[in-house]
Amino acid sequence: ELGPLRPGPEPSRDIVAAPARLRAANISPDEVPDLIDELPLLALAATQAEGTSRFRGLGELRRKESDRLSGTKELLGRFGARLRARGDELSITGPTPLIAARIDPRADHRLAMTAAVAGLIARGETIIEHAECIAKSYPSFGATLSETSETRRP
Repeated sequence: ELGPLRPGPEPSRDIVAAPARLRAANISPDEVPDLIDELPLLALAATQAEGTSRFRGLGELRRKESDRLSGTKELLGRFGARLRARGDELSITGPTPLIAARIDPRADHRLAMTAAVAGLIARGETIIEHAECIAKSYPSFGATLSETSETRRP
């Protein structure tokens, strides 16, 4: 078992995820290359974790579709996250109740998808401008998110 994850009905291909308290994490520079596309979403998760998460060595994020490090900082800040960025490091303290925001994802599909997931957690209604950029990597994202979140919305 992996904390709140356990084997599912078909253990060779399924896992079951259950609610759990998130704890702060430390992401080191040597881990960043394997997580480069997931970092905005991991940063969002850090807003809901207990303690201060630290992400170091994020310079590569500045060279994606946009300056994804700056974009992640701005996006999470608009939702009310408690964070600090300095150089290629990001620190996020949680848990923080998120508030709805109007987001410009800078034509970056990863930022737009992160904003959509944040909107599911935030109090109020979030608007993501120019969300058509999501089609670059996940054309059915909106349908999938609606399908999986309908029954979970408070």
